[in-house]
This record gives sequence, structure tokens and C-alpha cells, in this order.
Amino acid sequence: MDAALAAFAADGTVTHWNHEAERILGWTTAEAVGRRGLTGWAVRKEDADGIEAALAAAMRSPGRQVHEFALLTKDGRRVLVRTQSSAVRGPGGHIVGVYCAFSEVHTQLDLERSVALAEALFEDASWGVVLIDADLRPAVVNAHAGRILGVGRTAPLGRPLGELLAQGVEELECAVQHVLAEGAPPATAELWVTLRSEGAELPRRCWRSGFVRLASPLAEEPVPLGVAWLFQDVTDTKRAEQESSLLRFRARQLHRAGRAAAECPDPAEAAAVHLDFALAGFADHGLVDLATTPLPAPYGVVAEDDGYDACDACDPCDTGDGAGAAGGTGTPPGSAPGSSPGADAGPGTRHGRPRLVRALASPAGAPGPAERLPATGIPVPYAPRHPVFQAYERRGSVRTGAGPVSPEGWAAARHWPDGTVHGLCVALRSRGRTLGVATFLRTSARRPFDRADADYAEEVAARIAAALDLAGAAALGGAPSAHCR
Repeated sequence: MDAALAAFAADGTVTHWNHEAERILGWTTAEAVGRRGLTGWAVRKEDADGIEAALAAAMRSPGRQVHEFALLTKDGRRVLVRTQSSAVRGPGGHIVGVYCAFSEVHTQLDLERSVALAEALFEDASWGVVLIDADLRPAVVNAHAGRILGVGRTAPLGRPLGELLAQGVEELECAVQHVLAEGAPPATAELWVTLRSEGAELPRRCWRSGFVRLASPLAEEPVPLGVAWLFQDVTDTKRAEQESSLLRFRARQLHRAGRAAAECPDPAEAAAVHLDFALAGFADHGLVDLATTPLPAPYGVVAEDDGYDACDACDPCDTGDGAGAAGGTGTPPGSAPGSSPGADAGPGTRHGRPRLVRALASPAGAPGPAERLPATGIPVPYAPRHPVFQAYERRGSVRTGAGPVSPEGWAAARHWPDGTVHGLCVALRSRGRTLGVATFLRTSARRPFDRADADYAEEVAARIAAALDLAGAAALGGAPSAHCR
């Protein structure tokens, strides 16, 4: 900010008067220099004594003296100014005059407010504030932003944004470049980012961001100094909104599926309708396998998998939640403590795994409605520790996945469509019996199944089981359902 400057000799004669003083008061340098004192032309007579006393005190006091005076302009208006006065010493150290710098109070207040705002933003603000220079590198980071980034205030300075963010850096750099070229956008933006710092609170965050272009007020033409990036973490709010929207969508899907299934004359067709509606926005593939009576073992021969229970299903290559995914300890309801999960399973369970026959399946290629498969009675050749057997024995849901790096043939080994990396198996329960297992599958384009997904799948499975129970498991499975429990 330019300041008006005036100098006075020891006797009060004006010896210096710059252009800013001329702009504020209207008196030219030629008109001001040589006048003795300010009384009668730049100061009212009523105010003259106080101003002259203040200037005289500044000559006798060390350092700068700050005062507020009311001066007169050439056209007779009064202007309130804030002055800083200090003594001027000659070669011998004796005082020869006083130097006075002044500016209009409202201009000074604007400057002070700007400085105070900048200091508050970088110290006490509840928003993160980062100044990014024209090279797209942080120049200043406030305390709140340092905490959110998990690296402090000084570590990010001068580093590329890509060293701070693992994901979302392209969107951020694009926004900063747009602001440098076009100016601030009219509304805030929401950026989903993933932090690289191990000290970050959560790896994936949503930041509501605003951008302001900074330009030097001293340049004749606006020269961008960088961009002020203000952001606030709204991850919890956005996730709550997404969860609420997802719940509304799923409730609507269940309602629509129920209405559509009610118009199906064949209960088996109604089960397929429930499966079709469940896949929308939830999974890429859906399978329904019904249980049938297993073949008896030869007399006197003990089968290798006799006494199959949930403990046999601990496959180290699966990443399922096991009992935790089913929402319990793995022991079926009604079982005595310490008993095997399959102790009350009924005929066939303790003498062999259930034979699961494919009844419904969604198309593995092009999208389309779920298909009812012919009742051949041929079981699906699942491996002994397949997740469907876990879900069947536990009478609940089991989640599984290929892990971060999907091994070759992971889906084929489980007799699931190619590209599957996430699976959710849910027992089909109706009238106190387990009719079979419904399986929902996702490809790598979707996230893994979570607890909320398992709850929704269990609700869908209950409706599918009711429809299949009404249709008769024997009609679809190709064999009596004595194994249902």
C-alpha cells in the first residue's frame, strides 16, 4: 500500500510532500512545501494544537508514534488519517525535524483486516487452506490442512501434488490450472482423493473445495501469484448421503420385485424375477442352487468328507468373513454349545455334503433375465470347501474374494463366471429349512461385498426361498428335498 509522506523541520516548516499526500488532501507539492505548520490550510484551527503537540512529542520520543488526526482537504472536506511519526536526526545526532507517514483510516483498516484474515486462515480456520503457486506446488499450508494431509505444515511445501495424493491429483491440478487461466469457478467442487501419507485419517476422502485466483495488487496488470485452495472434509456427510440413497434404491427394488412377482402364475418364475431385480446395481451375476439328497455311501465305507461342518470350509485362498460375515459365531441357532454346526441338519448332512443342483442363473455373457435351468438333477461339482457349503452349513451369508491380486483361474476353480473376483453366498431359508444357496458375484469393476450388502442379499434370499418353497424344491431340483433342513 502506498503511503503519504510529509517531513517537517524543527520549526514546523514543511520540507517534503509526496504524490500520495497530494492525492489524499489535494494540495500540490508546490503549494505545501515551505508552509510553516498545517494550521489554517491542512488542519482546522480547533485541531491544530493537538496535532502540533503530537508532532513535537514525536521529535522528543524514540521510535515511531502512532496517532489518528482529522486533516482538511483543499476543497474543505475532513479526512481521518492514521499517522506514524518519527524524529529525523542530523549528522551530529541532534534532532532536525520529524518525518510523518499517513494514510486514510478506512484504507488502513482494509489492509489490517486483510492481514488479520490471512493470519486467521493460516492459524485458526476450520477449513483447510493451501496456497498453490503457478508451478502447481504448495507454497503455504495452514494448520488444519496439515492435519488433514497428515504431513504437517512444512513438509508439503514445494513438493508436487502427486507426492501428497495417490488418487484425485489429476482433478485437482486441472482445477488449479483452470482457475489460473479463467478465474474462480462459480461454485464449490467435491473432490474424492486418496492420500499417500500413512498419518492420514482415512485413505479415501471427499473434500468440498473452493478456489480463488491470487493476483498482485501492486502490478499494473493482474499477474497471477497462484491459487488459494480452500477445502473441508465432508467424507462422513457424503457417505451418509450415499448410504441413504442406496437404502432408498434397494427398498424401491424390493417393492418393485414384490409387485412384479405377484403377477407371476408360476412361483419359480417369481423367484427368477426376485433375482433379476436384486442384480440391478448390486451384482453382475446371480446363481441359485437347490439342495437334494446326497448319494448313500457303500455299506461299511467311511467317506472322506463324513462329518462335514463349517470348520471344514476354512479355505486359505478365500478372503471371506467366515462366521463374522454371517453375523454370528458360526454355530446355527438352536444348536447346543460345543456341538457341530451340522448336528441337527437332518438326513444326509452328517453322511456327505449336500448335493447342490443349479436351478436359476443369470446370463454369463450379455445381460438378460435370469434363466430357469432344466431339472437334470446333476449337482454342481463344487470343491469340498466351497463358500456355498459354508453358507449352507451356517444358515447365513459368507463373503469371499480373490484379494488385491486376482490369481489366474480363481473364478473357474469355484465354477463361477470368468472375471468374478467377489462372491457372496446366502442360504435360502424357508419354514425352518435350508432349501439351497443363492450366490451373488461381482467383477473387478465393483467393490467387495460388505455387511450392508449381506443384509440386503439375505432379504432377497428370503423372498427367493419363499417362492421356491411354494413352487416345490423337488420340481426344480429334480429330486426329493429330504436334505432341506
